[in-house]
Amino acid sequence: MSEPTTASIHTENAGSADSSATGIPVAPQASETKGFLPPRKVILTKEQLEAFQQSKTHETIVSYINALNECVVGVKLTDELAVSPGVHAVLNILDRVAETAQGIPPVDNKASRFGNPAFRTFYDKVNELAPELHRTIPGLPEDAIPEVSVYFGEAWGNRTRIDYGSGMELNFLCWMICLERLGVFEESDHVALVIKVFWRYIEVMRVLQSTYWLEPAGSHGVWGLDDYHFLPFLWGAAQLRGHKYIRPKSIHDSDTVEEFSKHYMYLACIRFINSVKTASLRWHSPMLDDISAVKTWDKVNSGLIKMYLAEVLGKLPVMQHFLFGSILAWEGPLPAAPAGAPGPDDAHWGHAHAMGGDLGGVGQRENGWGDCCGIPVPSAFAAKEAEARKMGVPLAGPGIRPVPFD
Repeated sequence: MSEPTTASIHTENAGSADSSATGIPVAPQASETKGFLPPRKVILTKEQLEAFQQSKTHETIVSYINALNECVVGVKLTDELAVSPGVHAVLNILDRVAETAQGIPPVDNKASRFGNPAFRTFYDKVNELAPELHRTIPGLPEDAIPEVSVYFGEAWGNRTRIDYGSGMELNFLCWMICLERLGVFEESDHVALVIKVFWRYIEVMRVLQSTYWLEPAGSHGVWGLDDYHFLPFLWGAAQLRGHKYIRPKSIHDSDTVEEFSKHYMYLACIRFINSVKTASLRWHSPMLDDISAVKTWDKVNSGLIKMYLAEVLGKLPVMQHFLFGSILAWEGPLPAAPAGAPGPDDAHWGHAHAMGGDLGGVGQRENGWGDCCGIPVPSAFAAKEAEARKMGVPLAGPGIRPVPFD
């Protein structure tokens, strides 16, 4: 498989992250639009992906990432922040999601090291609660809830495959964009959206990943830097830009990681990886190891933005799952389904799977697998549990379930 490259991070003239974008394009008020739409998948071909990359929706997503990126330079996770009513309501929603997971323990699944079926119960419960939860958000139009809640529901993982990847993380980003476009958030909320809202989302996802053993999406978690995520590294690098002492190579210093992980997302993610994977980063996370050789956080940050554009927003296996509605709209006619494509009742509806003689899949021949969903791979938690049991020490901790193996 063709792995993402870190060449852009090492480019000498990469400079600092783009600071020209201070917000997202202004959207018309809901009353001025033709109405809200249930989001649906549209991108099936390389041509459609290229059209998306030239669209206003793509511009909106990139501008939003850059705006939030610039707001958190030098900001710590532990900094005191005032939160608006909208941010407060969303934080309460995330707490409700965490509580829901606590009330749905994993089922006894001795025969498998893969995703636990109890995740489907959790997924269904969250989607059942979604309308009620969204009604607690001040200023959110009632008729927008069916559209906005789809991004929210799809941000926790895939129900069928019981996996999670950067595409689901993108859904959460889109949920925040939609709420801002609808007036729930303002530009003054941007720091809190990263430091409070997004980081709380990551904390909840760590609980779900460890409790239900969500599999890395796309066989290897190929577009996530730690099997699952990308954005906490991107914005985490922004936090560290200009830091007097901590350098990219500091991720190899266990004392530094331990001491400062409570302040910085990047180091918190490194600490998480070290907690569930054995050996060194050089072995199990070569991309992060490669990035650690970059001299400054400015170049790491700008390079990760370029990588996100290329490896997430620019990759068909990820973007074929992207959802377009009225707020994040598809520009142009809806594509006709290719001959032999699965119908809407199929678990892989909307996927650019291999058809006919294209055994590599539409736009995937160069990636080396024939199914966009990849080959199921046990999560790092399953591997950690197996290793711990060999040593006679079971994996334990909040959200970690002890499951016997064959």
